[in-house]
Amino acid sequence: MISFVLDVEDLANTRFAVSPLHETLLSLRVLQDPGLSALHLPWRRSVLGGLGPPDTGLLMSLVARRRTLPDFLTPRPTGFAPAFEEQLGVVRRSSPAQVRHDLLLAHAPDPLPEALHAATTADDSAVAALRDAICALLRRYWEAAIEPMWPRIRLVLEADMTYRARQLARGGARLLFADMHPDLRWQSGALHIDKMISRHRVMASGQGLLLVPSVFAHKPAPPVGPEVPPRLVYPSRGVATLWEPAQAADVTVLASLLGAPRARLLRLVEEPLPTVEIARRLGVTPSAVSQHLRVLYAAGLVSRARDGRRVLYRRSALGDQLTAGAGPTAP
Repeated sequence: MISFVLDVEDLANTRFAVSPLHETLLSLRVLQDPGLSALHLPWRRSVLGGLGPPDTGLLMSLVARRRTLPDFLTPRPTGFAPAFEEQLGVVRRSSPAQVRHDLLLAHAPDPLPEALHAATTADDSAVAALRDAICALLRRYWEAAIEPMWPRIRLVLEADMTYRARQLARGGARLLFADMHPDLRWQSGALHIDKMISRHRVMASGQGLLLVPSVFAHKPAPPVGPEVPPRLVYPSRGVATLWEPAQAADVTVLASLLGAPRARLLRLVEEPLPTVEIARRLGVTPSAVSQHLRVLYAAGLVSRARDGRRVLYRRSALGDQLTAGAGPTAP
């Protein structure tokens, strides 16, 4: 059992975070053992078809026989929703000593798999090369397996956090943890995580508790080592909805909701475009386009980024969902 001892200050510092790197690492468990979640089987089949044996071998070696993961690969998110590259940058800065320690601890008492054998040597340059190879492979795996679905995954995770925040407001810590997972117990100022391989008690001492929902976690997943600040990855609600096919949008309904000009504009900005180009394609004035873009941006349906003197507009993830199946824009 692992226990996090939380005082009043720690509960006040408890926060949520969304972690694309945690999801990437936890998804490897599902690749390794399809029995963990039948809900992810369609995703698993599609991913395995695109991975070659060398890539699969190194990826699978990161998950120990006991399904533990090295702590250096899951750094604590510093913000609410860090980018994948930001988190991977933290991993790249891990010292060879930390990489060696965390790999050995995650796999103990078993020996390291052959693909990770470099971590058993005293040669720091070999360990650093292994770390960099793992990072490069994780980046390719993220781009192929997780990133295309990340907008949908994030919506599920944020919905779970909204529910948890409401539970905390209604009944405090006891209600917050009551239905997270059967292995979690809140008792006498401590959060107890049962059925863990590790056995330690961590005093939060003002560090607070970081809660990270996950669509790929099948059970609570605290850090392996006791020296890591309190963090709990837990199974998210709503995973059953994740792989449901998106309902096709009706063009007439979209126009009724947004108005025909804005509906056409939203379907057009599938790629980043400046105002002048949007106006040319729609055959209207740039000022008219600017007015519609302001409304769509305020509603979260488009995003914008500066490119030199131009401002480029593109559909957001929410806009993509709204227009899914609505068909191409008429020329």
